[in-house]
Amino acid sequence: MEGLELNPSFWRGRKVFLTGHTGFKGSWLSLWLQSLGAELTGFALAPPTQPSLFEEASVNNDMTSIIADIREPQAIQAAMQKAQPEVVIHMAAQPLVRYSYQAPIETYATNVMGTIHLLEAVRAVGSVKAVVNVTTDKCYENREWVWGYRETDPMGGFDPYSSSKGCSELLSAAYRSSFFNPHFYSDHGVALGTARAGNVIGGGDWAQDRLIPDIIRALSQRETVHIRNPQSIRPWQHVLEPIRGYLHLAEKLVTEGPRFAEAWNFGPNDSDTRTVGWICDRLCSGWGEGARWKSDEGQHPHEAGHLKLDISKARSLLEWEPALDLDRALNLVLDWNRLRNKGEDVRTITLDQINHYQQLTDRN
Repeated sequence: MEGLELNPSFWRGRKVFLTGHTGFKGSWLSLWLQSLGAELTGFALAPPTQPSLFEEASVNNDMTSIIADIREPQAIQAAMQKAQPEVVIHMAAQPLVRYSYQAPIETYATNVMGTIHLLEAVRAVGSVKAVVNVTTDKCYENREWVWGYRETDPMGGFDPYSSSKGCSELLSAAYRSSFFNPHFYSDHGVALGTARAGNVIGGGDWAQDRLIPDIIRALSQRETVHIRNPQSIRPWQHVLEPIRGYLHLAEKLVTEGPRFAEAWNFGPNDSDTRTVGWICDRLCSGWGEGARWKSDEGQHPHEAGHLKLDISKARSLLEWEPALDLDRALNLVLDWNRLRNKGEDVRTITLDQINHYQQLTDRN
């Protein structure tokens, strides 16, 4: 199907500026952009976990990697001025709900002011044609609906993380109206879109307080998995699915400009919106070796119970849709971790999965 496939010639030699390149999603995206031949500059703090996919896959080998803080406006502006990118993808964030309760100031400083610093740098650099600000499905005002949220639903957020991402969406809309207005595109030449993805899974995620990393960590150590909210429902998807959406959106923002300069959901099909307990059962069954899980009945901070995304807009207008069902996505996670545990090269494992996924979308 048209829209599943990326255009390699678009990315070959194109200058791309990626914030958050040392994180889990950023490392996957960096490797994919490298494989497409992009001229990539990354801007982020040092890897947030040990181990990290960024270090194990030697992500910095074929790119310019700048270790700096998005909360420092002069640093981001200087880096972007030097890189002179055409495409900017903003992923730098404090990405954890539970940690945001412990560090709300850090969360807002990074996710809100960091986004402003990035957009101000874009305003100061004349080379940028497209900006994709990556936020989250949790940016919506959660009403525990059984249907998916649409891009026109109101922003909100119970916890500091979700609220900060709703703020990032609102300020992106304000900058789009005030400084990158589609009606005056011929004057400024910048198309700004935002991307809201579901709960991503994939090899190389070692973050604390994330379901899949917690499960894989326990399984690798032959421990019982302890789960907080087994009945919670989330839009699970392999990390390559929304990343393809970001790349596809960036292409459209460059080639067709303001027509696509708005908000977009990139989530799974409705059939892959599953409970936490279902994910645990599936991973324990796939891992074998007596793997098991149990519910953790302790006190925990509030987290949304039911969360789904409506992807009708991306499917209809971007001609983007998921290429993997959840079962295949989980198999990729298990395969990645088994190969790493056997001592195989992490960069090769990751690039092989990117190549396999790209061939899958090309065939469609």
